[in-house]
Amino acid sequence: MATASLSQSGADSGGGGTAKPKRIGLIAGWGTFPLRVAQALKAQGYEVFCMAIKDHADPKLAEICDDYRVFGMGRMGAQVRYLRKSGVREATMAGKVFKTKIFERFHLIKHCPDLTFWRHFYPIFLTKTKDRKDDTLLLTVTSLYAAGGINFSPATQYAPELLVDEGTLTKLEPTKSQWKDIRFGWQAAKEMGRLDIGQSVIIKDQAVLAVEAIEGTDACIKRAGELCKAGGFTLVKVAKPEQDMRFDVPTIGIGTVETLHAAGGKVIAVDAHKTILLDPEETIARANQLGIAIVATGVEA
Repeated sequence: MATASLSQSGADSGGGGTAKPKRIGLIAGWGTFPLRVAQALKAQGYEVFCMAIKDHADPKLAEICDDYRVFGMGRMGAQVRYLRKSGVREATMAGKVFKTKIFERFHLIKHCPDLTFWRHFYPIFLTKTKDRKDDTLLLTVTSLYAAGGINFSPATQYAPELLVDEGTLTKLEPTKSQWKDIRFGWQAAKEMGRLDIGQSVIIKDQAVLAVEAIEGTDACIKRAGELCKAGGFTLVKVAKPEQDMRFDVPTIGIGTVETLHAAGGKVIAVDAHKTILLDPEETIARANQLGIAIVATGVEA
């Protein structure tokens, strides 16, 4: 990051020798993660040019960022032109994009795809010669931006404090039985990640209750609660074996804790140093209040 930042500052320096603020683009999806990233970028002296994804991004970003524009997901040529005209050559992305929307009727029309979008996504959406796995879609996005001279960096590079350290985060620790479920679920979750299906599995007594796919973690948790009325199950959420930290980094927060509690779950186990913990103090306090154990580990056995 230092090299890119110095390069940008040099490019923006005026004749008087005073460097203008560094500039960066932020593709913002759903949730509070984009807000935290924007705040971190501003604290580091960046001018933040936000591309808010339609029907996803929080309008509060307009109060933090130097410039805020809303774009349909398909307006990628317009997004690249916006950044280039703003003097931005570095970008990052943060926040969830609801993949279910690409299976809605007339979804492409709603998000106004432009010619740049079609040049890159034609094999995926029209000829269907490529799959629609998360990595396929997101790597196509970064390739599209790179072709326009915009390079992507991981959002966690600018807000590393959001990545959770290893250890038990709550007052309550997993029991021996729950640790068995964590280890059992870890292997299943890593395999699901390798196949690019999802990040989470729900385990009870070393049996898989639910596996996350396109529906997302919260829906997976709720389904587990419907299938296991007795509760007491464990959520295991991990990074992919070859996780690209530029996008799709596992994330938990207060919402995850409350959804798990409502469904009857008791434990959350996540990948240490590869999982984003949003609003850590509030999230841990809420978990303690609800009797949920949260552990970050690198366990592979």
